[in-house]
Amino acid sequence: MLHIGIVACSTEGAALCYRTISLEGAQMLGQHDHPEVSLHSHSMAKYMKYIDSDDWAGVAELMLSSAERLARAGADFLICPDNTIHQAFDLVEHRSPRPWLHIAREVGAEAKRQGFKRIAVLGTKYLMDGPVYRDALKAVGIEHRVPATEQREHLNQIIFEELVNGQFLPRSLAYHVEVIRGMKDEGCDAVALACTEIPLLVTPESSPLPVLDSTRLLAKAAVRKAVEG
Repeated sequence: MLHIGIVACSTEGAALCYRTISLEGAQMLGQHDHPEVSLHSHSMAKYMKYIDSDDWAGVAELMLSSAERLARAGADFLICPDNTIHQAFDLVEHRSPRPWLHIAREVGAEAKRQGFKRIAVLGTKYLMDGPVYRDALKAVGIEHRVPATEQREHLNQIIFEELVNGQFLPRSLAYHVEVIRGMKDEGCDAVALACTEIPLLVTPESSPLPVLDSTRLLAKAAVRKAVEG
């Protein structure tokens, strides 16, 4: 069985990913069982310094630093439960000591499997304005939409002031539901929860659209890869 390495950025998202690996492992392998997992994280503050200055090469260096440590710890492949820093993925992949799964590609594969045609993408402003999901969904023939500029700014504020700090407030859930309902009215048939922490706030039961939970989809894919070799 392969050893999973987690390149972490935000604490809440990384914790959800690790927890999901444990739960999915038990489903596949039996009670309390799961693949070997190692995790390394530089502080989120270091990442944000580079992200805020649009320095994706700097983000890539942090990711590669974690990758090197995880390779030395015995990881056979790597995952990153943080959608935003995948904007640096192309600067990482060819230099990495281990292969990676890509979070947006896993979401795209699941969206295609379920037959969705137009995906609403929610996440940080960097993610919604960036190429990560645009490119991954286009590659599998799926359209995407993002909220209006003012909505993107408010969603970003909720993420960085609340969600990454473990605060999941009813008013913020109501705002996400309002945004998703508007995207449904625009013809979206599913919503990608493309911030690692949004699935801790928005559940399938509360969403007006079917959800594509990026964090859990990545974790599930990692367990399958680890078990199948």
